[in-house]
Amino acid sequence: MKNILIITPMASEMENMLQALNNYSNPLVNTYTIRRGYVGKVYAAAATALALEEEKFDLVAVVGYAAASKEFSKGDVVCPREARYHDARVPEGLDGVSFLTNPYPLVGSDEATIYTGDSFVGKEMIEEIKERFGTPRALFDMEATAVCQIAAQRSVPVVVMKMVSDTPELGCDADSFEKFVTENTDFSAFVKILENL
Repeated sequence: MKNILIITPMASEMENMLQALNNYSNPLVNTYTIRRGYVGKVYAAAATALALEEEKFDLVAVVGYAAASKEFSKGDVVCPREARYHDARVPEGLDGVSFLTNPYPLVGSDEATIYTGDSFVGKEMIEEIKERFGTPRALFDMEATAVCQIAAQRSVPVVVMKMVSDTPELGCDADSFEKFVTENTDFSAFVKILENL
């Protein structure tokens, strides 16, 4: 049995996860605490740090929707193997800030990287990130790597579980994202993954 902290950025993601836990078909093996991290790196890091100060957790799970590269389809549930910032640029030879540029390993089985930055990504930005890092299979959010940074300080492993909401390289807009989020509220796949880790 694991004590798992779940971080969700948006209120709708938190509600979806609560509903999925409450409606899970089998008795839950693990114990869960859900915290809303809000959107953005600072909020996510703060929520994670506060939760980890208050209680000991065996695992942190970052759950919700994410944009993805064109190698994925809307609705895919992805658990990437690593997380890193896409908006951190550090001069070569500068010591002491490797946490900004190094990847964080994740408890995930999908050959993909989740890139975190305080920007909504579009087609051109995704293409530039994929080329810069040499990673074709990518997800994009504004929280995951910040959560990893805090969890790593406390040696707590992190799993990132994202449902692909949009693929900007293939075209999308705010309306298509909102429509997807409204119509795709079943997070039971996330609970199944957590219960079987």
